[in-house]
Amino acid sequence: MENLGQKDGGSKMINPHFWNGKKVFITGHTGFKGSWLCLWLSSMGAEITGYSLEPSTSPSLFELCNINELLKKNIYADIRDSQLLNAAMQQAQPEIVIHMAAQPLVRESYKNPVETYEVNVMGTVNLLEAVRNCNSVVSVVNVTTDKCYENKEWHWGYRENEPLGGYDPYSSSKACSELVTSAYRNSFLNKQIGGRMIALASARAGNVIGGGDWAADRLVPDIIRSVLSNQKIIIRNPFSIRPWQHVLEPLSGYLVLAEKLYQKGEQYASAWNFGPSDTDAKPVEWIVQEICRKWEGASYEIDSSIHPHEAQYLKLDCSKAAAELNWHPRWNLSQAIDKIIEFTNAYQEEKQIKEVCIRQIQDYQRSI
Repeated sequence: MENLGQKDGGSKMINPHFWNGKKVFITGHTGFKGSWLCLWLSSMGAEITGYSLEPSTSPSLFELCNINELLKKNIYADIRDSQLLNAAMQQAQPEIVIHMAAQPLVRESYKNPVETYEVNVMGTVNLLEAVRNCNSVVSVVNVTTDKCYENKEWHWGYRENEPLGGYDPYSSSKACSELVTSAYRNSFLNKQIGGRMIALASARAGNVIGGGDWAADRLVPDIIRSVLSNQKIIIRNPFSIRPWQHVLEPLSGYLVLAEKLYQKGEQYASAWNFGPSDTDAKPVEWIVQEICRKWEGASYEIDSSIHPHEAQYLKLDCSKAAAELNWHPRWNLSQAIDKIIEFTNAYQEEKQIKEVCIRQIQDYQRSI
């Protein structure tokens, strides 16, 4: 695999040379976003320890790309197992921790609320306790969600200082994770109270899409499954507006943020939004229509039956990330859909998926 860390100059946002040789501990590394992050970090020469349950879907991007071969250590374990997590952290001695392990689905949280809170809240507590006990850690990014805000169905984006909330168990569990993060930052990871300074931030991203997501009850994976099986696409909430973005967009934000935390610590230890441009906050039906337009033979219909509550209107204000991190979205929604179609066609044609992903990462790097 080409090492992006050896290229001259780097990018304006991502500094590949910074990541070359860095020890990184990633929870949730077998998931959709985690797999893309491992590919990106590995291509820059990072030394990765992954801690997660085994892949939850078949197929999975993790297995298709043989990501376990890119890791220093691949640990299949539960974030709720505090002893195992602590031991793994001690053995890895990471400098940077990126916490993505989660129960990530709104509809699943209605079915299994207790597990959702255990994983998303106590999992965060367990992670931060392991961080406290590990002298090597310099910076931590806790990945939450745009759904952590108290959603008032506003037509403008939520800023990082807006009230937290959450109608459903998933959303409120992530708001709780944000509160845990703030409490640990103020109570333990702070030189002013005599603690060891570990720069801890949270990252709130929009609805992430991209090749390699096979999760249930997510719009784009549901669309892909329908198209590949020559079935009509069924959509639940055609008018719901979401901040859609390609998976590499928020991941670039996490990488920029982790580097800033590592270098300047306290100045960046807070909450951050990473979302698309306002023009890419589109209704569900727009996404489906765009895919049908680009994918010959695809069609859809609307499911008018009653479904559990989901927010109708949700946008993020990313002015803070733009001003203080120089972070900006690079691929618009139409480009993101093109990348998904490119990935899916390659998968259908049984091409080397890892090469497709690395090429898309390189394309993204060049765009910034």
